[in-house]
Amino acid sequence: MRKAHTYSPQTEEAVRVMGLEIARARRARRWTQEELAERAGISDSTLRSIERGSTTATVGMVFEVATLLGIELFGAGREELPALVAQGRDRLALLPARVRARPTQVQDDF
Repeated sequence: MRKAHTYSPQTEEAVRVMGLEIARARRARRWTQEELAERAGISDSTLRSIERGSTTATVGMVFEVATLLGIELFGAGREELPALVAQGRDRLALLPARVRARPTQVQDDF
């Protein structure tokens, strides 16, 4: 049996905020849940789960629904996201490619 994953309160609140924003944007466009689910290629129940702020939906599904509704991701519009990707790659390139576990401290005080 698979163990249930627990999330931090901050993660759960962020997912709820995104779900509420998706529900708000959908209603503002006067789209039904069925219409949006069809456009996103997901089931109605998956969309309901996303709008409720469930942590079971994949991040790709949530971002696709948000994009269909015109919700900005990471505070950036469609044109700005490629620049954010490039910036992220540049910042990552400054760090080591691999991270090794730190050696344990030797207890030599007998």
